[in-house]
Formats: sequence, C-alpha cells, structure tokens
Amino acid sequence: MKFPLKGIIPPLVTPLLENKALDSMGLNNLIEYLLEGGVHGIFLLGTNGEGPSLGYGLRKQLISEACEIVQGRVPVLVGITDTSFEAALEIAHHSKEAGADALVVAPPFYFPISEQEMIEYLGELAPLLPLPFLLYNIPSCTKLHLGVDAVRKAKNLGAIGVKDSSGDIASLHEIIEEFKNEPDFSVIVGNELFLSDTIVRGAHGAVAGGANFFPRLFVELYDACLKKDANGIDELSNQVLKIDETIYNVENSPTRSMKAIKCALSIMGICGDHMAPPLGQLDTAQRTKVKNHLQAFDYGKHSNSTI
Repeated sequence: MKFPLKGIIPPLVTPLLENKALDSMGLNNLIEYLLEGGVHGIFLLGTNGEGPSLGYGLRKQLISEACEIVQGRVPVLVGITDTSFEAALEIAHHSKEAGADALVVAPPFYFPISEQEMIEYLGELAPLLPLPFLLYNIPSCTKLHLGVDAVRKAKNLGAIGVKDSSGDIASLHEIIEEFKNEPDFSVIVGNELFLSDTIVRGAHGAVAGGANFFPRLFVELYDACLKKDANGIDELSNQVLKIDETIYNVENSPTRSMKAIKCALSIMGICGDHMAPPLGQLDTAQRTKVKNHLQAFDYGKHSNSTI
C-alpha cells in the first residue's frame, strides 16, 4: 500500500441474504461495480458496513471473500473496533491473513471513556497490530470526540492517518492544518458534505457512503478538487448535496442514510437490502421514494449501472 492513503474509499455495505448470511454474489457484484467506478480503496466493517452488528464468523467471511475479490487492485481497510480488546486483535490478525492492507480503530463503544484512556488503549493495542492502522473519530457512536491533540498522539503511536466522521468542520480544518506538512499521514473525511472543502484544503480523501451506489460521482468530485476546477466542484458538490436532501431523507431516523444506501443498491440490482438486526429495511413506500429519487437524479454520466 502506498502512503499516504488517499482518494475515494467507500465504506462498503455488507450484502446480506434474508436469513442474515453473507450474500457472496451480492458482495462480488458490489465490489466489481465500485472498482469499475474508479474508487481508490475499500473499507470493510465500518458504520455503513454494520460491523458491530455482525457475528465474528460473518465478519471473517466478509474479510476473506472481499480480499479474494479485490485481489490487490486497491487497498482494503478493515474496521476492528470492538468492546473487547482480544476480539479486536482477533479480527486484526484475520485481516492480515486474508490479505487486507490496513486497519481502522475507533474508541471501544458502550463505556464512556476519556481521551487519556483511549490513548492508553492505543498504546497497548498498536504494538500488537499486524497491519498499519488509522484512527477513527466517530463520536456519535463512541461517545468520545478525538481532536487534534489525540490525533497527534495516535500518530506518535504509529497511526498512518485519521478518518474523521465527527461532523465538526472546525476540528477537521484544525487537523488538516496540523498535518499538512507530514505527507505520509492521511486525513480522510467521513462526512460527504465536507468532501470538497476538505480536499481543497489538503485532506487526502473521503470515506463516502454514497460512493456505494454512485462511485463515479464521488471519484469525479475528488478529481475536480485535486485540479481545483471550481465549476466542476460546484456542479458535483450540488449533486452530493442533492443525495443528502433526497435519497438520505426518505425516513426520519439516525440510521436513515445506511438504510437508503442499501435500498438504492437493491433497486439498482447490485445487492439486496437486508439489514443486520437491530436495523430494519425501508418499507415499501419509502423504497418507492428512493426509486423515484434515483430515477430523477441526473446520475447517468456518473454511474456505471442503470435502473
């Protein structure tokens, strides 16, 4: 894997069958669709991948099958965040054996912990990890916001980058500024609406959920940012905003975008939309709304699929 890690790295949804087993055919369809769309990496077992809701056997199967499909064409990142230290290490070592390239580590969820406890946790975990790791800041799920000081300490412990899904644009700007002269350390944004602003400022890439179904749109926006193509940035950013205002808002729940992404992929015939408990699928009326939004969306030149 080349450093710094950069580009559009979709947080891959985990295709499931009705019985909640892994949908291997859907997984192959999705990965090939994303690679054809020009993405620069794949992130397994993140939030959109429903990682914490999956059993360890299924997680390992997903990692193994995904790495086999990718075959080194792009870097594969694996989320290993867990309430258990030993379980995180178990998934980390399986990822190495399966051929993954890097790991992603967020604060263990459930117990509220302090920033100092998180750094001490990383101090124990990092020397045992068999692959490079990125720090993952997602306070909505972990109860802990990791600012620039924590990111610096994580880098000192070996982190090769940070994925920031805090939604705190001021903090993200501070992190970009802090590490702008350290070219091997990646700053990756997790909020799609921040993509253009942060890439232009010097961030390295984005883990964009919408790239699961419109990979070319996000790749083209990333490229426009690198070229500082103001007209292209405006046009493509408006389409990303349109996704947020329409497809992601057919339901009113904190997980509505996750459900909408899987629903869109199902409508596009790429994989099913079965969710891992406790999350459920969108209902028939909501699914119809997603379909209508997709059909009305000016996505043709940005998508390598048809509805």
